[in-house]
Amino acid sequence: MRLQDQRDQLCGGLSAQGFDVVRPEGTYFATVDIHRNAVEFCRELPRAVGVVAIPSSVFYSSTAGDSYVRLAFCKRPEVIEEALARLKGLAP
Repeated sequence: MRLQDQRDQLCGGLSAQGFDVVRPEGTYFATVDIHRNAVEFCRELPRAVGVVAIPSSVFYSSTAGDSYVRLAFCKRPEVIEEALARLKGLAP
């Protein structure tokens, strides 16, 4: 049940900030539509706020994932809370 709680913490926090979140049912990653180029976003994110995301486009041979990123929630609750604080204000 702990992993589900971590998923809900991250997804709920991102949704509350205005991100469009796809709440997963069977993975360690939340998918978020950032409504811009995901590769550029993921390249800038660590330097800008110290959070790492994976552009979903690396899993497609089409443009289907171009605005989606994946964020891992298999982290301690305090790490998720810190990431949410750092991501505040970045929602489209």
